[in-house]
Amino acid sequence: MAYNPNIHHRRSIRLKGYDYSQAGAYFITICCKDRKCRFGKIVVGASVMELNECGQIAYDEWLKLSERFSNFELDVFQIMPNHMHGIIVLNDIVGATLAVAQNAVVQNAVAQNAVAQDAVVQNAVAQNVPNGIIALNDVGATARVAPTTTNATIGDIVGAYKSLVANGCLDIYKTKNETMGKLWQRNYYEHIIRNEQSYQTISDYIINNPAKWKDDKFFME
Repeated sequence: MAYNPNIHHRRSIRLKGYDYSQAGAYFITICCKDRKCRFGKIVVGASVMELNECGQIAYDEWLKLSERFSNFELDVFQIMPNHMHGIIVLNDIVGATLAVAQNAVVQNAVAQNAVAQDAVVQNAVAQNVPNGIIALNDVGATARVAPTTTNATIGDIVGAYKSLVANGCLDIYKTKNETMGKLWQRNYYEHIIRNEQSYQTISDYIINNPAKWKDDKFFME
């Protein structure tokens, strides 16, 4: 079919005129096509995310982004059954400000004695191998390899991530002689984090996402 702007044009949800390669922090949400639950399930009662094979790929590939992009810094992220949330930090201004904010979020979560949140955060801090969620301080000792890309934009990073996860999941479906179909929806959602208060609010939301799954706008049985 030839290109028809009335059919094929899709409105961009990116902020017009914004330089997405400049240093800063961004709240990213990437959804599975048709909100299909591809990555696992929320454990009833425990309010934690249990990753399946595809979910583990989604988790691992996000961790590896800091190895692929020299200007990308790992921060809080959460793999959910049919979407993922993450904070992408493009470095140069990543110093103590965001680190302090992140520490405040984790300490506050533990202090509040909220059972589900406390269990997830303490697991992340104590084991350093969280089940779907990771915080900035948890990856200090992560092995790094030479970055393959510098000065990447948010679009570059998200595009690479979606492709890597889709390819990894497709391999799993092939081994089972099953058809995967399209894994991701076409676009992604992004919000610029402009201050520490916003950062803490968003971080807290990401951490608590499994506990509030049934109230989530992306909730699917």
